[in-house]
Amino acid sequence: MAGVLFLPLTGCYRTTRAVQKTHPPPQVFTVSLDHLVKDTDSRYDAIKTMNASVEISATTGGGKEGQITETTGFTGYILLRKPGDLRVLLFAPFAHIRALDMVTDGTTFKMAIPPRNRFITGSNVLTKPSKNALENLRPGVFYDSLLIQGLQKGQVVSVTADDRVYQPDPLKKYFVQEPTYELSFHQPVENSVELKTLRTVHLGRSTLLPFQQDIYDADGQLDTQATYDNYQKFGDVEFPSKIVIRRPKDQLSLTLTITKMTVNQALGDDQFELKIPDNVKVEKLP
Repeated sequence: MAGVLFLPLTGCYRTTRAVQKTHPPPQVFTVSLDHLVKDTDSRYDAIKTMNASVEISATTGGGKEGQITETTGFTGYILLRKPGDLRVLLFAPFAHIRALDMVTDGTTFKMAIPPRNRFITGSNVLTKPSKNALENLRPGVFYDSLLIQGLQKGQVVSVTADDRVYQPDPLKKYFVQEPTYELSFHQPVENSVELKTLRTVHLGRSTLLPFQQDIYDADGQLDTQATYDNYQKFGDVEFPSKIVIRRPKDQLSLTLTITKMTVNQALGDDQFELKIPDNVKVEKLP
C-alpha cells in the first residue's frame, strides 16, 4: 500500500539532468597494504642523487589578502644527494642572473638572494613562522615533495580506498574516474591512544603511482600538499615531470616543471657549497 501511495509523487519530485560522463581506466590493480608499502620504499630507495633542470613559477596570496600575485619565468637547477644535501639555484627571467641560491645539509640552510643583496641562514625546522611566505619555505619542503618517504622506524601505516575524477588531456572533454588508494603514515603518541598522521600518499590504481601527497604538521594541520603529473622515464626511474607544491597556511604555490634530469650520478661536495660574501649582512631566521 505504501508503494502505491508514493507512485503519484514520483512524477512531481523527480528530475533528471545531464552530467559529464566519466570513463573507467583501462586497467585497475588490486594489491595488499604490504605491496603498497614496499613499492613506496622502492621508489624512495631508487634515487640516491638527482640533478634536475627546472622551470619554476610561483603564486602567492589568496582570499586572506584579496589578491593573487603570480611570478613566472624562473629557470634553474635542483641538486639532491641523500641523506640530506639539497641545492636550489634559480635564475631571473631574461637576464640569467642568480635570483636565488639555497643549500642545505639536512639540518641548517643558507640562502642568497643577490638582486636584494640578502643572505639568510637558519634551521631547516621552522619554529617561528614569518609573515613573508617565502621565508617559511625551508629546504625540507622541496626535499619531502620531490622524494616521497617510505615507512620509518616506529611508524604505523594504514590504507583506505576512494576514487578520483580527472581529465587526462585538458584539450579533450574526456574524464576518467579512477579508483585510488590512500596510504597514510602515522606516529604513535607515547603513553596515549592517539596516532598523529604524518602524511598521506594518494595513488592511482591504474598505475599504482602517486598523484598527490599531503604532509601534516605537529598539530595535524595540512602543511604541504604536492601533486604529481606527467610521469616520464629518467634513466631507469619513472618520475613526475610536473610537481605542484602548495602551502595552504602561507597561501603559496610553486609549480616545478622538470625539463631534464639525471639520477644516481656522482655529485661533489663543492656542488652543495654556498660562500657568504664579505659585503653582505647575514640574517638569521629562527
